[in-house]
Amino acid sequence: MHAIPASAAQPVRLPFYRQLYFQVVVAIVLGVLLGHFEPAYGAALKPLGDAFIKLIKMIIAPVIFLTIVTGIAGMSQLSTVGRVFGKAMAYFLTFSTLALVVGLVVANVMQPGAGMHINPADLDQKEVSSYVAKSHDMTLVGFAMDIIPKTLVSPFVGDNILQVLLVAVLFGVALALSGNAGRPVTNFLESLTVPVFKVVNIVMKAAPIGAFGAMAFTIGKFGLGSLLNLAELVATFYITSLLFVFIILGAVARACGFSVFKLIKYLKAELLLVLGTSSSESALPSLMEKMERAGCKKSVVGLVVPTGYSFNLDGTNIYMTLAALFIAQATDTHLTLGHQIALLLVAMLSSKGAAGVTGAGFITLAATLAVVPEVPVAGMALILGVDRFMSECRSLTNFIGNAVATVVVSRWENALDYTRLNAALDGHPLPEPVTAPVVPADLPAAA
Repeated sequence: MHAIPASAAQPVRLPFYRQLYFQVVVAIVLGVLLGHFEPAYGAALKPLGDAFIKLIKMIIAPVIFLTIVTGIAGMSQLSTVGRVFGKAMAYFLTFSTLALVVGLVVANVMQPGAGMHINPADLDQKEVSSYVAKSHDMTLVGFAMDIIPKTLVSPFVGDNILQVLLVAVLFGVALALSGNAGRPVTNFLESLTVPVFKVVNIVMKAAPIGAFGAMAFTIGKFGLGSLLNLAELVATFYITSLLFVFIILGAVARACGFSVFKLIKYLKAELLLVLGTSSSESALPSLMEKMERAGCKKSVVGLVVPTGYSFNLDGTNIYMTLAALFIAQATDTHLTLGHQIALLLVAMLSSKGAAGVTGAGFITLAATLAVVPEVPVAGMALILGVDRFMSECRSLTNFIGNAVATVVVSRWENALDYTRLNAALDGHPLPEPVTAPVVPADLPAAA
């Protein structure tokens, strides 16, 4: 196993008021209060949240590149790369589809939009039109072409995670094939990992400021009262996401020998940051660092986490089918079982085009409805006002889903040190990394 950055080797116990999760909680509460009592000032603080997201996006590309390249270059057999990627994609496809099905079932059972009797012609479509225009670029062909960068270095000046992933995999494979000739480059990149993660630690100190600004803007702009109009849809979405995390992902976690509740506790600072900023990307570098610290092999973390941010969007998938059926119900649009299956199939494809797109959930929904003409796209105006409140839940569910996926794929690969995992999840001091995974006696070895 590759050594993790020194900064990540052993967490230092700090007084509660100096710990990131406490500072982010305080920042979120202050942001809500300011946005509620002084909405004009709260809305004006949007640049604080935007600036922090930009800082995080600035460091995401080098973190992903270095983690993947050094991980692949250190693999003894390149066939391992394809095997890890294949297992990860199988997991993503299974649970992303399951999330779409869950949203579809819940919408049919709860009927959150029934009885509204909205005429789509009466809706204001001006704000929706911009999302629909963006969704036109999210065709399968366009998405496939977007994966390929213009040059070898262009992914590092953009925000497309998949392009960075592609270049990193190719470069890592090239280093592995170079043998001893490539060893100096690998050593340099491994050394470079340490200061890059130091930059991550420095940037994360601004997390409370970013969370404060983002939350103050959300409440100041939309107000707490805006939740009341579509409270049933919002509540249904939150409850569905909670059930998906604690029941479905919880069962997967138990089958692999760990607790999803303990994993959530372990990642509490990152989850609060995601909550405050409504962006799971804000905690991506920290998630990669913590997953490696918890015993997941570096090469697996480097492949699974960035790929999961593009292909394993459980929260977004639940939102898509739930919101689509809500619009159909609110506009008295009858959908047969065939229509709903078509909606599900289209959503399976369009959701994979959400990588690196700001407001991806809403844009992807527009892309899905555009090719399922039975549901009026104009109905998206109904949920535009509360979409921001649902984006927090989307991001949180996506983040937890990718954390679980990382541990599960590591387990499947026999690349999980259970001693470190249990110590990390229980909050105990971490043992030194070992060269082979430690599997408890009561768990069968993964195939």
